[in-house]
Amino acid sequence: MKRIVELSFEQARRLILHTQGLNQPPADSVEAIKKLSYVQIDSISVAARAHHHVFWSRNPDYQESRLDQMVSDREVFEYWSHAAAFLPMEDYRFSLYPKGEILKADKFWFEKDKKVMRHVMRRIKAEGPLQSKDFEHPPSGNNPWYEWKPTKVALQQLFMEGRLMVSGRQGFQKVYDLTERVLPEGIDLKKPTLKGFSSYLIDRAIQAQGLVTETEIGYLRKGLKKPIKRVLDEKVRGMSLIKVTLPGSDDIYYTTPEYLNSLDNLDKSEQLHLLSPFDNLVIQRKRLLNIFDFDYLIECYVPEKKRIYGYYVLPILWGERFAGRLDPKVDRKAGIFHIRNLWFEEGFVPDDEFLASFINKTTEFARFCGCGQVVVDKAPSAQLKRELTTRFKKQS
Repeated sequence: MKRIVELSFEQARRLILHTQGLNQPPADSVEAIKKLSYVQIDSISVAARAHHHVFWSRNPDYQESRLDQMVSDREVFEYWSHAAAFLPMEDYRFSLYPKGEILKADKFWFEKDKKVMRHVMRRIKAEGPLQSKDFEHPPSGNNPWYEWKPTKVALQQLFMEGRLMVSGRQGFQKVYDLTERVLPEGIDLKKPTLKGFSSYLIDRAIQAQGLVTETEIGYLRKGLKKPIKRVLDEKVRGMSLIKVTLPGSDDIYYTTPEYLNSLDNLDKSEQLHLLSPFDNLVIQRKRLLNIFDFDYLIECYVPEKKRIYGYYVLPILWGERFAGRLDPKVDRKAGIFHIRNLWFEEGFVPDDEFLASFINKTTEFARFCGCGQVVVDKAPSAQLKRELTTRFKKQS
């Protein structure tokens, strides 16, 4: 096989959608997260919370209780990927490398208060699983935050060091327990080397994304650029990885010979997806622009006056291209899923096939969000708004 292979954008997109589980039959959620390597956790609930939305996008039969069950059965655990995330329990030992680095550091986000950390550990050891609110006391003395604020920091520090784990959540609040009381029996606790951790990041990134650049592998991970580069070069020399280029780009991507050999057997995607802004496919915005020609930014962190689209806009994936964006608002009390606005990408003209898929998928997503009715508040044209409104009413 050639040392450097050029793929078309069509081939690259098809491979990525295949490895992301977006153009395959529905996968069980445990298998989905093993394939994706992580699912990001986020508290925003304009529609569905991001982690539930990602699982639902891979399996429309998914229910939120399934994630609770996976946590309870110790099939997944919480830790930090590039952000707070659920990860497959079989990957637990690879979390030991960053935990060891945090443990050795004098400071991580906040100064370590060892006295408060010991206090937290003693209470959890004696009382069992606790939440941060369990350390909150009524205001007293000159410092009402004496216990609550420092212990909240201590809980996070102990979690990042690996001495505590999240044993579950009540509502959206973490419940912490001693790591040894959370881990299932027989779990591999051998800490990987720096090389081993770098190799893990490479393998998981390619497994989940099909092809990736060196920069994408080390996304938001400090101090790993050189070790990742060394392992990549070693894998290329050993022919377990192949370098890939895309038309008109100087970027070097990496993939496996197996993925390259599978390209001719991958079916073209004809599905429609309403993706979470935190979906694994779209979270790296530069990659999304370079490969899918989709310029996307989640604007909940942008001042309202500077927003172009809206607070929490969902990308619309149609087949192997991004066709538009949907601004949702869920009124759970009234059971109404509002399409506050809808945009199509330049040059995209929705045909009847697209509209039928869009109606079906949006109705399904609304039901997943607890809504039995879809209301179109705004659309690209008055005519389209009327047509969508009529179709949605027939679906109700």
